[in-house]
Amino acid sequence: MATTDRQATTLALAHALSAAERGLAVIPLSRTKLPALRSPHRGQPDPAPCHGECGRVGHGVYDASTDPARIRELFAAAPWATGYGIACGLPPHHLIGIDLDTKSGTDSSAALRELALRHLFTIPPTVVVLTPSGGRHLWLTGPAEAVVPNSAGRLAPGIDIRGAGGYLVGPGSRTDHGVYSTAPGTAHLAPAPCPRALLRLLLPPPRTHQPTPPSTGHGQGLVQFVLAAHEGQRNTRLFWAACRAYEDGIGPALVDPLVEAALDTGLSEREARATIASAARMTGHRA
Repeated sequence: MATTDRQATTLALAHALSAAERGLAVIPLSRTKLPALRSPHRGQPDPAPCHGECGRVGHGVYDASTDPARIRELFAAAPWATGYGIACGLPPHHLIGIDLDTKSGTDSSAALRELALRHLFTIPPTVVVLTPSGGRHLWLTGPAEAVVPNSAGRLAPGIDIRGAGGYLVGPGSRTDHGVYSTAPGTAHLAPAPCPRALLRLLLPPPRTHQPTPPSTGHGQGLVQFVLAAHEGQRNTRLFWAACRAYEDGIGPALVDPLVEAALDTGLSEREARATIASAARMTGHRA
């Protein structure tokens, strides 16, 4: 490993340990901003959902820890790591990340200001992390009972949300595109409480009904398979389950339950129905 990479890894570990002291659970990241440790279940045909119950590392955000010994162990297993991710949604902070992107060509900061005016809230002083692309991550905290899902562009174009099951790239991380840094004057701040009006926008709308999955055990199993997906698996699991459903002749009956399950994992209805339609075409059926 080059000296510069060793230095980047050492700095990333130091920043990660510092974040852990503040109660933020962390994982090592590679230069691509992805978890540095690969899944121990890769290559296995249709592996059962595992969030670390197997006892091995490589489960993404589910490896996140505030224990210094555990963090050192994770970084020792990934000596190529040059950054760290901060898990969202975990106690004590129940972190919510507001990602104001610049790559979409939209003015995400202006979009957030417009939302604030329309819904009568203000963003309190809080930690702000500057991204190499010119974007900003705003750190907020939510109540323990509120499970904020991850989303991309749902709140407004260019605004992504990092919630339960997601993570934020920590300040001090070095990526292929540059270094993440804390905005001047915000490093000493604690993540501020999310305004109630904004929190209402971030939470999924209440369900008026819960469709009952088909009574067949196989259909229920496919729905449960989708429900168990976490970020990075959602489309893959949905596509696989939809293919199996169409191959077994229960595809049309399972479309709505699969869509409902996909919504629960954080996919939009448009994404879910497009994925199911692709599975139908792949298996020679019409959705």
